[in-house]
Amino acid sequence: MIVTVVSMPEGTITRTDVSEARERLAADRFLLVDVELPTQAPARETPIADQLGLDAEDLDWFGRPDEPVRAEFLGDRASFVVPVVHEDGIAHLHVVVTERFLATAHRGQAGLAKSFAAVLRHERPDDTVAVLFLLLQEALTTFRRAAVRALLQTEELEDDMFEYRRPEQVYRLARLRRRSALLHHALLPYLQVTDEIITRRMMSSAFPAERQRRAQEFQAAGRLVLADIESLQDATRRAFSSYSSLVAGEQNGVINRLAIVSVIFLPLSFLTGFFGMNFTFLTNRLETKDEFWLLAVGLQVVALIGSAYLLHRTRIWRRLRDDD
Repeated sequence: MIVTVVSMPEGTITRTDVSEARERLAADRFLLVDVELPTQAPARETPIADQLGLDAEDLDWFGRPDEPVRAEFLGDRASFVVPVVHEDGIAHLHVVVTERFLATAHRGQAGLAKSFAAVLRHERPDDTVAVLFLLLQEALTTFRRAAVRALLQTEELEDDMFEYRRPEQVYRLARLRRRSALLHHALLPYLQVTDEIITRRMMSSAFPAERQRRAQEFQAAGRLVLADIESLQDATRRAFSSYSSLVAGEQNGVINRLAIVSVIFLPLSFLTGFFGMNFTFLTNRLETKDEFWLLAVGLQVVALIGSAYLLHRTRIWRRLRDDD
């Protein structure tokens, strides 16, 4: 377990243990505490809230693995389980905030440490609620970056398909489509619960105007990020349709070429098969070379001329040349 304590508003970052973090949570007035837990939870693990000396009532979920998204206001305390895009997966950041402190817990690295530290140094928030909304905005930023990155990859892959089609492009498209579904599945329930609880809080006259502004900014940012993810979903579907259309067009060209070959060689195959039969008329009556050249070769020449005329009249050659 790794515990990081940030003293605000100075922004001093300290690595410490659980006991010292517990003492500072009881004494300091403006503190941020981040707890990085091992990826695999022990069989019998003491709740993180108990270890930090927090009021353990209704905090048994804090730091528990596989916890669903959450957004709750309980008196002077707010609780959140925030999805964060980390590498190729989704991590969940557990957040408890009061007027005195903001505590977070997550399994493994959540991917917010460096970027959020830079945001804190730049913004200099004056209370824990401002820090909370900065944290929620930074979590949304991870979704936006992942969606934009995947969208650009989809567009580049779609451009490559028009040049040359390879089987691995379908696999890459499937992975990008799965990526968009994963982002949408993780973000949509979270935005629904946060919108519900924030809207209810903003209806209270006791909710300060500055916090209302931050809440509205968060809601607007959430809708924009969700729109980016939906654009990614549309782009992957469009890319699949483009690939299918291009492949279908190539198959149509192959079928048309086979049709041309059939038009030319089917009459010839019929004539050779017909004159290869041992009928009495063919064996007894066709005795001279002139009759042989007239029927065996002449009919084939007539069939070739007729096939060429048919192809010329239907303009199949021209359509194939224009397609190429």
